[in-house]
Amino acid sequence: QVQLVQSGGGLVQAGGSLRLSCAASTNIFSINGMAWYRQLPGKQREWVAGITGGGSTNYVDFVKGRFTISRDNAKRTVYLQMNSLKPEDTGVYYCKTTVFATNYWGQGTQVTVSS
Repeated sequence: QVQLVQSGGGLVQAGGSLRLSCAASTNIFSINGMAWYRQLPGKQREWVAGITGGGSTNYVDFVKGRFTISRDNAKRTVYLQMNSLKPEDTGVYYCKTTVFATNYWGQGTQVTVSS
């Protein structure tokens, strides 16, 4: 069983920054890919960014240049640094990993960007 515990998020004005954290319990964290998703109000959950065990990163187009995913294997933690936030980034953000073909999700973190 893998547990992902998220922290961070909150309320910020447009143009501001937030950092999300996701701490994992798995012993194989260092080789696992990790990802961040978000669910905007009234919409389906969508992939935002991913990072491989080797540290390669990918982003959805609408966050490129604004969001940065990173990981600290010693702390078994993945981060999402969000800069230049926009009101349309408002939603619930989730971290996710897949271990032995099973998906595990964090509990979700609310991000609210005011205009």
